[in-house]
Amino acid sequence: MVDKDKVMAAVRMFIEGIGENPEREGLLETPERVAKMCMEIFGGLDEEPDVHLSKQFTAPDSELVIEKDIVFYSTCEHHLLPFFGKVHIAYIPDGKVAGLSKLPRTVEVFARRPQIQEQMNGQIADAIERLLKPKGVMVVIEAEHTCMTMRGVQKPGVKTITTATRGLYKDDFQRQRLFFEAIK
Repeated sequence: MVDKDKVMAAVRMFIEGIGENPEREGLLETPERVAKMCMEIFGGLDEEPDVHLSKQFTAPDSELVIEKDIVFYSTCEHHLLPFFGKVHIAYIPDGKVAGLSKLPRTVEVFARRPQIQEQMNGQIADAIERLLKPKGVMVVIEAEHTCMTMRGVQKPGVKTITTATRGLYKDDFQRQRLFFEAIK
């Protein structure tokens, strides 16, 4: 749970620390706004993917499921700045499939936590593997990190692409290539 009072106190101190006046009209309600924002963008800390991925349907003849272009927004744990982009998921069911909305909901659980992209990638793949028990799963994330675009190296448009492979996708480069072609 986000401690609203602690966040508000920290934001007031931050405002003072950058040389601003927290009592100035435009900043007066900022601590409360930031606390509410934290409750929203870090809501995944209080949620588990099991709730979403437990809704499954029998599909004995299903060979491949791909959901692509799942838009997400997350927060880099190193700079507390946003990173955002798209998640693409492929899995080979073993008799069960998740409801179509459940993969994007699972992405949201992990995106709404402070972390790094590589960790989020693995968490999504692991949750799908653990809860759906597919024959294979592959997760690709492509994201832009504002810690690289608005500060530091300042290179807007640079995308970071990460992958996580499990089961049949682990060492099957032909299968991986087909998935990359499907998400172009």
